[in-house]
Amino acid sequence: MEQKFKTSPSALQEAIRARAEEVYRRSGAAEGHDLENWRRAEAEIMRETASQVSRPAVVINVEGVVYTGEYNLTDAGGYLPGEWKTGDRVPVRLEGDRLFLRRPNGRELETSIVKRIG
Repeated sequence: MEQKFKTSPSALQEAIRARAEEVYRRSGAAEGHDLENWRRAEAEIMRETASQVSRPAVVINVEGVVYTGEYNLTDAGGYLPGEWKTGDRVPVRLEGDRLFLRRPNGRELETSIVKRIG
């Protein structure tokens, strides 16, 4: 059963503990598998919480079409929100479901288009 979790350390610990009990019961309440049950529960919870994490995004108007593009912080090459101000002209390149924005330093920010309006 998939649930939504708060991501505080204590809330995650409690969710993992509860899931480990579920794993224990699902596996026939077999004794001696505490560590295995905990690891399985931890993996399930972490997989579920990872899918809930929102990614940072940029919103840009390209010839009347408003795009929302999410990007990965680790691949953003040091991009920080605020490099562009509202109304700035930003060179863009579209490739399929990708939107590339030319940053002031000349590098590109690659985003995945998650929404188009217009």
